Amino acid sequence: MLEDVTSSAVRIALKGLAQRQRVIADNIANIETPGFLAGRVQFEDALRTAVKGGSPAKAVGTVEPSVARSLEPTRENGNNVNLDHETLSHMDTVLRYQTMLKALDSKYGQLRSVIRGGA
Repeated sequence: MLEDVTSSAVRIALKGLAQRQRVIADNIANIETPGFLAGRVQFEDALRTAVKGGSPAKAVGTVEPSVARSLEPTRENGNNVNLDHETLSHMDTVLRYQTMLKALDSKYGQLRSVIRGGA
């Protein structure tokens, strides 16, 4: 894959969003598990900082998504998974993932055009 900043940022975003989908599924699967704390995937701030800071593509590509346990209040059984929150987060993540796929498709479309000699 090409290693420019845009490609690196899109690749990391897709990786983080895919991980978020897995964590959301895990959260929902454990909604009734006593003591289970919801997971939250974080990568956007680190990626934004790397891109804004003018980091080279290689540095942007080193941003890794991380999973932290939610500190939101728990129910009586010690579980803090909120189905409404998980559902909204899922919908948001799906839309972001689709946007990143379109960005990647556009990037490759431009490359195909250049390779074919088009403008």
